[in-house]
Amino acid sequence: MHHLSTNSTYHQHLQVTQTIQRISQTDKSYPSHIQTYLKNDSPETIWTRGNIEILPNAGNTTETADLWAIFCSSKCPGEIILNAHDLAHHFRNKGVSTVGGFHSPIEKECLRVLLRGSQPIIICPARSIENMRIKQEWKVPLSQDRFLILSTFHKASQQNATMAGKRNHFVAALASKILIAHAAEDSKTLEFAQTLLKWGKPVYTFDSSYNKPLLQLGAQRYQFGS
Repeated sequence: MHHLSTNSTYHQHLQVTQTIQRISQTDKSYPSHIQTYLKNDSPETIWTRGNIEILPNAGNTTETADLWAIFCSSKCPGEIILNAHDLAHHFRNKGVSTVGGFHSPIEKECLRVLLRGSQPIIICPARSIENMRIKQEWKVPLSQDRFLILSTFHKASQQNATMAGKRNHFVAALASKILIAHAAEDSKTLEFAQTLLKWGKPVYTFDSSYNKPLLQLGAQRYQFGS
């Protein structure tokens, strides 16, 4: 983490971290394991804002070697909400690196907690980041070189389910471990979990009767403190 001594240095650094960069499949910074999982669906170009050094394969891989993706259905029981909140605090306190779309209400709450820490965070919106307004709460972690915004979408277009699905698969391919807080029975999230398990990805969920469908699929029980 950089300690900035002057306001001018701070603003200059902040401006640099918000510059859009492009990573193509031929670049060394392009995560090789993306193609392992997405194969022909791998994005040819990834657009980034922030510190690409926290991207796996980009050089400083020590902090993001254990990169957790967080997913949760839009609607979930109160018990799961509490578990997800505890998980975010646990990850923040332990300095665990995370990646996600952080789109559903529970995912947004997890991000709110994680932003208060000092660990790397990678966020992947299901849209182009060109002309995207940087949220106020993102500016400090951006200036601290611990925040990275990634997009596989070039031109601005209206967000839809297809874009969200592509984003989620990209996030899962990028991560080393997956935490699905909740997936309702017969939901798209449950179908998504099945795909990840077929990939051979380590998929975890909370030990709850509400998560019986996920556990029956083969998701592992997440143990706090591990």
